[in-house]
Amino acid sequence: MIVFPNAKINLGLQILSKRADGYHNIASCLYPIPWSDILEVLPSDSFSFSLTGLIPEGEKNNNSCVKAYEILKKDYNLPPIQIHLHKVIPTGAGLGGGSADGAFMLKLLNDLFTLKINESMLINYASRLGSDCAFFIRNKPALGTGKGDELDEIPISLKHKWILIIYPAIHSSTKEAYDGLDIQHLKKEISITEILELPITEWKTILKNDFEQTIFIKYPLLTDLKNKLYEMGARYASMSGSGSTIYGIFDKEITIKNNFPKDYHIWSEKLNY
Repeated sequence: MIVFPNAKINLGLQILSKRADGYHNIASCLYPIPWSDILEVLPSDSFSFSLTGLIPEGEKNNNSCVKAYEILKKDYNLPPIQIHLHKVIPTGAGLGGGSADGAFMLKLLNDLFTLKINESMLINYASRLGSDCAFFIRNKPALGTGKGDELDEIPISLKHKWILIIYPAIHSSTKEAYDGLDIQHLKKEISITEILELPITEWKTILKNDFEQTIFIKYPLLTDLKNKLYEMGARYASMSGSGSTIYGIFDKEITIKNNFPKDYHIWSEKLNY
């Protein structure tokens, strides 16, 4: 069985407060995009896992697909399987690729072995893999609150818009994004849900990713990339998650040939939902 775990972008990301458990309360709209990895599972006499494509250091021994299999194996009598994951989505880019792989693995195993796990239970399993994983069970635009794992579907569509993704191979961690962030001075005069009800032409100055405050200082190149997307005609441009991916939303297909260095990961497609 083959499935195609897709990426996501963040439409705005507000850091609201520090929690007693050491995490932060946030608000962000998670939006699925059709840039996908390839995940295949086959019956086998013994368990095996192989990885090709964009392989980050240490990923093979700490992969969310393997973790998903191990979580379900504890509760269900799963037989050995052969897993192959071909990575297309860059890891550590703010696109949720690893989280999607784990969530899609849960759904694949549920279907392949007719486990009859309902959606609510799948979401609970996914939450144990990571905070973004639960989003990919439903895989629909959602407002993430709390630590980002409290999800409510949100009625927003970018259908017929074009998206351009630029990942300049800079790995920025969530810890980096939080370091030096002045939460007390991050004013929230309007909520993300209210902003997303406005025309996309009004998002530029009010729909913000608070992590840009720290990440852009450390990596000025990302500021330049965001500005370049606006110069190319983007209706809205932003960093996704804790970075370092920069994306732009356009009204029509854009020409990207020779606009960016060859070692950048670049993807563009028309959105269909």
